[in-house]
Amino acid sequence: MTGPDSLIRQPLGLRPAEDGGFVARIWAPDASKVSVVRPDRTSTVAGAPGSHGAWEIDLPDLRHGHRYLIEVDGQRWRDPWSRWQPDGCDGPSAAVDPAVIGATPIGRGGARPGRPDLDRTSMVIYELHVGAFTRGGGLADVVPHLRRLVDLGITHIELMPVAQFPGEHGWGYDGIFWSAVQHSFGGPEALVALVDAAHQRGLGVIADVVYNHVGPTGGEVYQAFGPFFTDRHHTAWGQAINVDGPGSDAVRETIFQAAEWFVRDLGVDGLRVDACHAIVDQSARHLLAELTDRVRAAHPDALLIAESGLNDPRTVQPEAQGGWGFDADWADDFHHSLRSLLTGDHRAWLGDFGTVEHLARAFGEPYLHDGRWSEYRQRRFGAPGRDVDPSRFVVFSQNHDQVGNRPFGDRLPASARALAAMCALLSPYTPMLFMGEEVGEDAPFLFFTDHTNDFIADATREGRRREFAHLAETDHHEVPDPQDPTTFKTSWLTAPPDPEIAELYHRLLEIRRTLPRTHPTVSFDESAGWLHVDLGPHLLVLNLSDSTNRIACPAGPVELVTSPGYSWTGSGPTTSLMLPPWTGALVTPR
Repeated sequence: MTGPDSLIRQPLGLRPAEDGGFVARIWAPDASKVSVVRPDRTSTVAGAPGSHGAWEIDLPDLRHGHRYLIEVDGQRWRDPWSRWQPDGCDGPSAAVDPAVIGATPIGRGGARPGRPDLDRTSMVIYELHVGAFTRGGGLADVVPHLRRLVDLGITHIELMPVAQFPGEHGWGYDGIFWSAVQHSFGGPEALVALVDAAHQRGLGVIADVVYNHVGPTGGEVYQAFGPFFTDRHHTAWGQAINVDGPGSDAVRETIFQAAEWFVRDLGVDGLRVDACHAIVDQSARHLLAELTDRVRAAHPDALLIAESGLNDPRTVQPEAQGGWGFDADWADDFHHSLRSLLTGDHRAWLGDFGTVEHLARAFGEPYLHDGRWSEYRQRRFGAPGRDVDPSRFVVFSQNHDQVGNRPFGDRLPASARALAAMCALLSPYTPMLFMGEEVGEDAPFLFFTDHTNDFIADATREGRRREFAHLAETDHHEVPDPQDPTTFKTSWLTAPPDPEIAELYHRLLEIRRTLPRTHPTVSFDESAGWLHVDLGPHLLVLNLSDSTNRIACPAGPVELVTSPGYSWTGSGPTTSLMLPPWTGALVTPR
């Protein structure tokens, strides 16, 4: 292939050669010389300039695990297309042979040995942070817990970002190498092993990926090779990725190949794409629409979930209808309606929520802001999504954002957890649990980082304090230092299981499997503080007030109740259920 299209769909970075060793294809359009350097041997192999800024390099003596650097016009860099950084972001890259780590590509028909056949309309997702989920802190340490999650009713685990990020621990949203798996989690081989173990137990694995920016210490690596960034657009976390300017074909291809590597070779069943709204693309074909197409070409059954932050149903609409083609979208409004109502917290973005009506609407439509005025944003926001299948929206009562992006990482108070779980798990949407909530975990989930660059570490620390200064003053506490190792350790799961909460979650997920996957009929009374949700064979009755409430309800067995002390009054058409304050009950009317 020659001409301007020669870069499209051509492998970038290092790949095993058919006759042994490796071959490299390095995009560096402005370089006069590009070489691959073996630091352990001080040997250099020069590349030959190819078409459209790509350099071709044969590496017959390179083997799996060998360290290397890429030299561009005399200066040495880690490989931006690296698949392994065994010594961390600051160390050399390492060659990866997929066959050695057990990364067998899926077949043309999408079949991979051991991959479970999962019903997407019945998904229950479990989000976890690999480093904080266990004391061991690695991908291998997750494996012993998989059977428990299956028994609970989980169908997919979702890993917070595992792409290589700075230091030994962190949230992962400041990742630098899109294709490499975090060294402190065990690297790519450990991810393959976890995926295979999950598949053997019937679980799917979703990887959280971040393509809207790279971590603050990664910019110089990418800039050394080409125009990976642009000043035409901006993000809240760093330089915007160049996906629509000069040189953007190679940048887009870098992203597509990273996504393909995860679903095709490493075997993950899907991707959750972070902050899609921060990827600004004025091309005729949006990067995200092309991304969903490329991922499905690599694995037809791959699951693609967006965190769009736009309240826009185009996220899940087909590209032919002007959409991006995702299978599902995170619907934050359900969480906001729950948390603000159950806790009385109306700070920041929660100020747009807090009434019974908000929660009632959230049960019937995923986007409360569907073109309506948002006081927090000071503008109209969103578009209607009620005509989209509800299973295509992911909801939660806790997640890493809504817990960790509070200044003190506090989870829902114990008094609200059961009722919140009942609402989220019995909603018509796809529910997601955040690690530990199913057993009543009390440990906070704080924002933690491990930047090795002192300037970036200080900037992260001070930025966090400034961001939440007004909230910290309200709580009379100092925002925890994200760089302090104690902040990370405080976020480890620690609590022994609460048997009542554990049984409630088990029963809720058991009942969920019997419910219709349609938008329910909802009725409510704002002044009286009650809410009815018709769930087909069941009726969800919620007392959302500070007083014991008499709520009209057809008589029948009470399958579940979140607080003791309910009773029936009246008979026939005047039958009512007496519920304690802030209590939910699931009734099966006779």
